[in-house]
Amino acid sequence: MIVSEYGGDPNQFGELSVPRGGRRPGIVVVIHGGFWRAAYDLSLGRPLAADLVRRGHVVWNIEYRRVGSGGGWPTTLEDVAAAIDHLATLDVDTSSVVAVGHSAGGHLAVWAAGRPELPDGAPGSRPGVRVTGVVSQGGVLDLATGAGGRVGRGAIVDLLGGTPDQVPQRYALADPMQRLPLDVPVVCVHSQQDAQVPFAQSVAYVTAATAAGSSARLVETTGDHFTLIDPDHPDWAVAVDAITSLL
Repeated sequence: MIVSEYGGDPNQFGELSVPRGGRRPGIVVVIHGGFWRAAYDLSLGRPLAADLVRRGHVVWNIEYRRVGSGGGWPTTLEDVAAAIDHLATLDVDTSSVVAVGHSAGGHLAVWAAGRPELPDGAPGSRPGVRVTGVVSQGGVLDLATGAGGRVGRGAIVDLLGGTPDQVPQRYALADPMQRLPLDVPVVCVHSQQDAQVPFAQSVAYVTAATAAGSSARLVETTGDHFTLIDPDHPDWAVAVDAITSLL
């Protein structure tokens, strides 16, 4: 594993893991969750990265500033964008870039896929490296609804610095539901037993995305919010299948 910094802050780095044998085409970007809060870090993505490397994938497991460690609007989004763009400086194949994100990381993965359509000057606009596919694992994909329902005990309002009524322009740029249509395929993997992020988040996103002409599908899993990031659970195998299909 190689640690590579994409900025000067202690949280601006990623871990690049490369298989010892033959490499599969493309690269997988792992974006950890934790409701965008500093209490959670990229250690959540390490078991997933290790499993994917064993399967022959090159993996970039990224850290970013979170709420409580210099993150929030707009730095969290800027960091995720910079971390992905940093791939252009590494010896990796960026012809196919699949972002897999869990919980808040699912939001960041889908948001990152829509960067080419962001207006100039918006956080993350003008991407240097484009995401070509997304796997959202129990992702927070409808920020406006989630803010009203206090998903993550107010985590969305903390991330964006206000409610949809208070900072509508931020939601317009950061909310995947408001960035449709999206010209990148998205696979949402979610369980109805998820007690942290409502299953309805993925249902709403896939419904809206397909109505807008985007490629999006929902795969229902049998576990809960955390079995999605357990390499020994069948729910993770569902995500691996989706990743493989997108590369």
